[in-house]
This record gives sequence, C-alpha cells and structure tokens, in this order.
Amino acid sequence: MKKYFKFEELGTNYRREIIGGLTTFLAMAYILVVNPLTLSLETVEGLPDFMYMNKGSVFTATAIAAAVGSILMGVLARYPIALAPGMGLNAFFAYTVVLTYGIPWQVALTGVLFSGLIFIGLSLSGIRETIINAIPSELKYAVGAGIGLFITFIGLQNSKIIVGNDAVIVALGDLSNPNVLLTVFGLVITVIMMVKGIKGGIFYGMIITAIVGMVFSLVPIPEAVVGNIPSMGPTFGAAFDVIFNDPASLLTTQFLVVVLTFLFVDFFDTAGTLISVANQAGLMKEEKLPRAGKALLADSIATVTGAIAGTSTTTSYVESTAGVAAGARTGLAAVVTGVLFLLSLFFYPVLSVITSHVTAPALIIVGVLMVSSLGKIEWNRFEIAVPAFFVIIAMPLTYSIATGIAIGFIFYPITMIFAGRIKEIHPIMYGLWIVFVAYFIFL
Repeated sequence: MKKYFKFEELGTNYRREIIGGLTTFLAMAYILVVNPLTLSLETVEGLPDFMYMNKGSVFTATAIAAAVGSILMGVLARYPIALAPGMGLNAFFAYTVVLTYGIPWQVALTGVLFSGLIFIGLSLSGIRETIINAIPSELKYAVGAGIGLFITFIGLQNSKIIVGNDAVIVALGDLSNPNVLLTVFGLVITVIMMVKGIKGGIFYGMIITAIVGMVFSLVPIPEAVVGNIPSMGPTFGAAFDVIFNDPASLLTTQFLVVVLTFLFVDFFDTAGTLISVANQAGLMKEEKLPRAGKALLADSIATVTGAIAGTSTTTSYVESTAGVAAGARTGLAAVVTGVLFLLSLFFYPVLSVITSHVTAPALIIVGVLMVSSLGKIEWNRFEIAVPAFFVIIAMPLTYSIATGIAIGFIFYPITMIFAGRIKEIHPIMYGLWIVFVAYFIFL
C-alpha cells in the first residue's frame, strides 16, 4: 500500500493520511444533515406530496454516494480529495428545479443521471482533462485563492461570526453569543497549534472545540451510539422509473436546461476543486494535474451512483483542503474519508453532534493557507490581474465557484488580446469563452 500510494515520494505515512482523512470527513460531515433537509424540502409547507423526497432515504443515498466517490477518487486517482453531493447543486435541485419549475424530484434525479453519464463519456475521451490542462497557470492560482476566500466566508457565515444585514449586506455577528464564542475559541486553539507546527492541528482543534462545546452544553451529547440505517427504497432507482414509464417528461426545454446546468456547475466546480487541492498538496506537475482523467472519472461515476441511489449531483469537495492541511497527501486519505461515510450510516446519532460551529475554524484556517497562491500571480501585468481578480472576488460574492471561474475566464481572452499576447491564449480558452457567455445568456 505504501508503494501504491507513493508514501516515500510524497513524504507521508499512515498516521498523517488517517488523520487527514478524518479531518476531511469532519469538515464535510455536515452534508449528511444538510443534504437530506435541503432535498426533502421539509422546511417548505403546503406543497403537493410528490414534491417531497424522503429525508431518511436521501441521508442514506448521500452517505453511499460520498463513500463510493471518495473511495474511487482515492484508489483510481490517488488524490486526497473526498466527494459528496454538492452544496449549491442540491439547492438548485430542490428550490429551482422542483420548487420553481414544478418538476417532480424523480425527473430531477433523471437529469442528474443524464449529466453523470455524459460526464463519464467526456472523462473517458480525455476531453475534460484536456480542458483543465489548457487553463493558464495564473488562473489556476486565482481559482485556488478564490476558493480559499469562498470557504473562509462559508466558515464565518456558518458560525454566525458574519451575518446578513439589510443595510450593508453583511456585518459582524453577535460576539456575545455562546455559539459564536465557541467558534472563536476553536479558531484561537487551531491557530496556536498551526503556529506551533503541530501536525494534524486542524483535526485536534475540532476535537477540542467539540469537547468544550459539550462541557458548556453548546454541542449536544449523543443520546445513542448506534442507530438504524434508513431505507433507500423511496428514492432508489426512481430515475429509471421515469425513463421507462414517463419518457415524455424528459422531452422538454426545462429538462434540457436542468441537465446543462448540472453539467456546467459540476464540471467547473470539480475542476476548480481539483486544481486548488492539488496545488495545496504540491501534486501539480509542470502546471498540469497528473491523473486528472481518473479523478474526473471517479467524480462522474459518483454522480451516477448518487442519482441512482437518490441524491443530487456528487462533486469534489473543497473541504478536502482541511485534510491536506492536516497532512494528507495521497488517495489513502480519501479512502479513509469514504469508509467513514459508510460507518456514519451506523453511527448517525454520534455524527449529528458535530455542528457548524465546530467545523468553521477548520474552514477559516484552510482559507488562510489557500490564499498563499496569490503570490504566484503576475499582478504587475494588468491583463493577468483583471481576470485573476475577478475569479477571486466573484466566488465569495456570488457564493459560487463556477460563477467566479466563468467571469474571470470571460475576461481573460479579452485582456490578453488587447495586450498583444494572442499567441499565448490556448485555443480551448476561446471555446470556454463562448461557453461561459452562453451560460450567462441562456442559463
């Protein structure tokens, strides 16, 4: 196993990989709670019965999709990157496709299945890998820094350190709130550990924060250790039922828009995540991502698996950077994360006590680590600075990795052409320019 995952070459060991996998799992375990709540539309009252998904079934489907995707990523691509149903994509699934368009969730799952199958074809053909490797290094660095700011903002928002404000959009939260103070405590502890160079400091910071939270009754103590695994029966194979029993529902413009949106967002969210995590882990070779095709294939298969099981699009998680910061460098960490997702099916009562106030410090610290790539961007060249800046600033402001990438990539050919650097533009970047412009016009 050491030879397969190249422990010696990457300077790692079993302890670092296991701690990294655990850290990644804890940083993204919230999806096991958030995804079922989002897709079930439980908080929305008065809807027809066909619009509600079974929350327990979605929970199980979420854990299985995350486990399959993470293990495949670890074994095939050997990257410390975990996967799970994506935030943003699940909101689009529930609130736009089902709630706004009025499309049954079964048809929406079919759209996810179609996008996953298309992705498998693109991954096997090498098209996805070619596109990722055609992205200029400056924009790759910008993507990494932008994602760092984005997940820091998520951590600050989830912990209520930053809150919404009608007058100025966002503002400082209530620092006298005990839960906010718990996050601040966790942040201070984690910073101290990182400054002292303690390996796995992010992971240990979360553990200490959770224990302190339990002592002060801010984090609930689990009522049980083991619980029953909810059945996937209500959602499993629902997409196939639509294909064989109601194919007419798939022949609409709205359904085409649904498939294209899933395709677009997953493609570039995954590309951005792969680039940023690989950069942080030092896995990029000559500004290219080795084994990118296998990584993208794992992502595609996970999406198909999730669609069949009963959840929205599965994608690579930026929270994997927390595991990398804790020491993970190989696919073994992703395998560990995948196994933990499987185990979570049995230990959900224990898992449920990990709150956003516990994981927020990890996301904030990871953001600090990721913005280091800003120093590699040629800021003295305005034609580079403009698209790079737009990528970075748009991600947190639009709350979308894909939108940030789109805006920056639209400006890149424009600034490079008028700077007289046409020969430096890869032909694929022109194609992406057209795709991104069309995205904003039609989707």
